[in-house]
Amino acid sequence: MTKTAPVGTIDFPVNPLSFAIGASATFVARSIDIDVHHLVATLERAAHHKGTSFVEVYQNCNVFNDGAWMEFADKAVRPDRTIVLEHGKPLVYGHARNMGIRLNGTTPEAVELGNGVSEGDLWVHDEKEDDPTRAFMLARMQHPEYPVPMGVLRAIERPTYEDLMERQIDDAKARQGEGDLDTLFAEGDTWVVE
Repeated sequence: MTKTAPVGTIDFPVNPLSFAIGASATFVARSIDIDVHHLVATLERAAHHKGTSFVEVYQNCNVFNDGAWMEFADKAVRPDRTIVLEHGKPLVYGHARNMGIRLNGTTPEAVELGNGVSEGDLWVHDEKEDDPTRAFMLARMQHPEYPVPMGVLRAIERPTYEDLMERQIDDAKARQGEGDLDTLFAEGDTWVVE
């Protein structure tokens, strides 16, 4: 709800994490304002990442949408309705850590551990995977069908724009020499105004 949409907006919401992944951000994460330790750790990682970092923070607005995230963020239900992403570990969640996410082909599937389903059957999170497909899948997981992923979805290393620019300049200097600004200005058709 906002001042211009007092009974709520009818627009289909943009998914910021999907947008960031689609724009090739090299660090994409999500946290929530009331989980201060998780939020601080996530923001610190984002700040130390060399490249484009994007962190979505679910933050309560007590003016327009008080309690908007509480259906999955409240401490009493958070373990059952969110999943904390840990690199190299299976996607396990729940108060009793008895739930998980496995892939059924290319579709995430929430499952209960036991009855033939073990942690070995679950999706193992790899935040360093260069292909953004699985990070995109995590970004699209929403409550109530899935637990809401919290943490780093993607953290890959790529040369930054500055690194690539410096390399391009160094390569040009190696091929063509240092260059001379006066020669550049004087080449081609020139004239003197007196």
